[in-house]
Amino acid sequence: MAESEAREPFQGFDSSSPNTINYDVLSLWLDTLVVDIGRSDRQSANTGEAQIHPPIGTRIAPKVKKQTLFEGNRFFYESFEDNEDAKRVLTDIRNALEQLPSTVPLERFSRDEQLAYWLNLYNVTILNEVVRNYPTRDLEALLTGEDSILSKKLLTVSGIPLSLNDIQFTILKQNYDGDPLVLYGLYQGIIGGPNIRKKAFTSGTVYRDLEANAREFINSNRGTNRVSNKYKLHKVSSLYARSSSYFPNFNEDLTRHLLSFIEGTEQESVKAKKRLKPIIDDWTVTDLWGTFPEVRTGISSNPAALMGAIVATTPGDPVTSGSTVGDPSSGGGTVGATAGSGASSAYMAKAGMRLPELRPDVFQYLLKLNMKRLETNERKATVTIEELQESQPSSEPAPEEESEN
Repeated sequence: MAESEAREPFQGFDSSSPNTINYDVLSLWLDTLVVDIGRSDRQSANTGEAQIHPPIGTRIAPKVKKQTLFEGNRFFYESFEDNEDAKRVLTDIRNALEQLPSTVPLERFSRDEQLAYWLNLYNVTILNEVVRNYPTRDLEALLTGEDSILSKKLLTVSGIPLSLNDIQFTILKQNYDGDPLVLYGLYQGIIGGPNIRKKAFTSGTVYRDLEANAREFINSNRGTNRVSNKYKLHKVSSLYARSSSYFPNFNEDLTRHLLSFIEGTEQESVKAKKRLKPIIDDWTVTDLWGTFPEVRTGISSNPAALMGAIVATTPGDPVTSGSTVGDPSSGGGTVGATAGSGASSAYMAKAGMRLPELRPDVFQYLLKLNMKRLETNERKATVTIEELQESQPSSEPAPEEESEN
């Protein structure tokens, strides 16, 4: 899109605005369907783990990348297969976000509120497109080239047709001064991209959450990986090459950016190398058990629930586009971009969001992922915001600075 098309409708903001957007339903869906794998330990899967075979009589298991097999949060895409109710609700959430600025203009919101809005709209749109193409597992063709879902005008916001690239390279880049931190809020549907989070972005925590995503990605094999000292280069994700406009002096700017987040011996390697080479990629969809595409959902009471990573709750009432709570135009209020709140087992049953029955080897695989997550977080002293909140006595205020998510 031409730059002038984006500047006028989407550049204005109200720094003193008390108006907020309610993302409760989106957060409930994410909390239900996202499995948090935790920080990377930079360990590659061994040969046996990376070559798990399907049962006799099923299709051949897809190839996996050993370095990233146990990295990146996963989304329960499997639950949407042959499930039109679930697909419809996910589409309704996207439509409600898309239509919100037609009800309350974005300029009536603060800069941070708008940032959270664009990130959530982008991510929900990606989810819808990947669900539509699932069980396609290699998403490179979907995300690259002239016919990429990123370049198609999938959205119409305030009457203006927009692509996901328009959001990333025009709106976000212009409005947030080309800050590369926004890249880590743009989920791509693939293991080789930034994490999808278990909650929607909100204005109050958007920068803290972006920094947590940046730190997780940069300190993973998906983001950076040093090469033998005899080579004067350090491998980095191809994400940076695809987003090179955020790094005008690519090597210098990206090096400075990485050094703000990278930890341990990798930091010294980035400092010492003369060149960053953006060749790391993993285009594998972030489904729950990509190594086991032959496993399908079913009504169950199963051991996966023991992990605590997948919760048996889903969003409550169906979404009503454009519904509002309060009137933001009269002194502040909350816009219900996704109406309805609370978890409803009845609605969960209607949408068919059920945990799957698991083969023993699938269960062991998921247990391994969860154990790795717990061990890595303990070793890196990483806790979630929810855990911090639970540990705070109700009579005492939470500390101003909290550990990363």
